[in-house]
Amino acid sequence: MDPTYAAAWVALLIFVASVLSVEAALSAAIIEIAAGVVAGNWLGLDPAPWMDFVAGFGGILLTFLAGAEVDPKMLRAKLKESLLIGGFSFLAPYFAAIGYCYWVAHWTWPASLIAGCALSTTSLAVVYAVLVESGLTDSNIGKTMMAATFVTDMGTALALSVTFAEWSVRTVWFLLISAAIIALAPRYLPRVFQRYGARVIEPEIKLLFFLLFVFMALGKWGQSHAVLSVFVLGLSLAKMFREHIELQRKLRVIAFAMITPFFFIKGGMNVSLPEVLANWELLVMLLGVKTAAKFIGVWPLAKRYANDHAAYLTLLMSTGLTFGTISAMYGLQAGYISSSQFSVLVAVVIGTAIVPTFVAQRWFSPDLPEQVQEELLAQEEESI
Repeated sequence: MDPTYAAAWVALLIFVASVLSVEAALSAAIIEIAAGVVAGNWLGLDPAPWMDFVAGFGGILLTFLAGAEVDPKMLRAKLKESLLIGGFSFLAPYFAAIGYCYWVAHWTWPASLIAGCALSTTSLAVVYAVLVESGLTDSNIGKTMMAATFVTDMGTALALSVTFAEWSVRTVWFLLISAAIIALAPRYLPRVFQRYGARVIEPEIKLLFFLLFVFMALGKWGQSHAVLSVFVLGLSLAKMFREHIELQRKLRVIAFAMITPFFFIKGGMNVSLPEVLANWELLVMLLGVKTAAKFIGVWPLAKRYANDHAAYLTLLMSTGLTFGTISAMYGLQAGYISSSQFSVLVAVVIGTAIVPTFVAQRWFSPDLPEQVQEELLAQEEESI
């Protein structure tokens, strides 16, 4: 299809996905993946080279934003709980998925490792959105969950980057240069933003995009992947974003309006429904493997550190979306997994984003903190 026609179709799908997301009260990313499935299976759209590049940048931008969402103070305050819950939340499904795919499903070893990365994640986007909507972001359970989610996704990013890096002298230089940029960014970027920010041309956002492109280029040159470096860069700049709320808001608008949707839609376009249906038993088994492993790894610790809300915490820690899709997409692009394996993995990832979230919110949602209840009551009285 002509690139112009394809762009028009994709832009329409992005808009429709946004509307459906609002009406259905579901994450836009889930709807965008579903829109991509429709586009690839029924509209005859194929990912063009330009779309591949924009989607790749969208994945990097999502990773950066995920790191920037983590509050370092919150992480330090909940260090022990977050390390234990988040660590086992990553390790249990990671090894369970690898073992099942390699010894039971008879996938290749690299494909099994990709499955381990894709199914080990906890969706920071889903957890964050649920906590905001529930008014639990400042509660103890909310702080513990956000910190633990960061640890889980850090484990996934580390596993993906280290496992599939083609180690060489260039890889070492990539790591050293990345570390230097990450160390210098929190020191010098705030000065640049203070001098050139708050302008219509947004120089500060252009500088951030330049840094992300630099990491992508360095990753390709160093025969590695930039996902871990970009995630840590976002974390290192989290304090700056909290001091510049307007900058964070603008970056989110730019990202979620027209860049990250390409990542999710392209992921959906690579999902073959006939292949998913042909492998439905594997899909069900992998969904069960991830869910069971998450419960085995998280539930005992959740009972210890959040006894009253153990089920709620465990269910939300079982979700997956962004990092799972990123891992599967990387495996497909690098040739480690086939299109059918990719289709099954993304279908499992989408399932874990929807089912545990629904169950957690429907039957196990904690009561709102007293302060939040008072604020909501005050808002209702003002409206009256």
